[in-house]
Amino acid sequence: MAKWNKKSFIDSLKENCPPHVINVVMDFIKFSETDADVLAWGRGQGLGTMTYKVKSDDWGVIPIFHVTTDGKIKFLLNYMRGKVRKKEILRDYTLKLESNFMMDFEEEEYPSDIYFQIEDLFHTHYEVDKFKRTVSGIKARLHQ
Repeated sequence: MAKWNKKSFIDSLKENCPPHVINVVMDFIKFSETDADVLAWGRGQGLGTMTYKVKSDDWGVIPIFHVTTDGKIKFLLNYMRGKVRKKEILRDYTLKLESNFMMDFEEEEYPSDIYFQIEDLFHTHYEVDKFKRTVSGIKARLHQ
């Protein structure tokens, strides 16, 4: 049984993060509850995670991103590179992440999935919405 659930995750988030980060993560939680095929809560000690996952007929359950109770987000692009064989889906996700965050997510520059501070990436509600549209688009592509 998972150690974390929505309530414990939010309680820990509120203890560890500034208000702006709490608002962004709460938006991701609401989005994930309605949009994700699978919403997973972590089982780790001390640090909670929430993972947005998509069910794909071709590749099984694919995690797209996760957020933590210490205000970080990880884009699981490299994990997807090992699972998803349609390069156009991976290229689409890479380009949208690069466009959203003005960072390089090519395989050579981003060889492993790392955590980013949410407060460094999301400054406006528009940026949050743009990321949610990106994730919904990738979900639709994985369902094809």
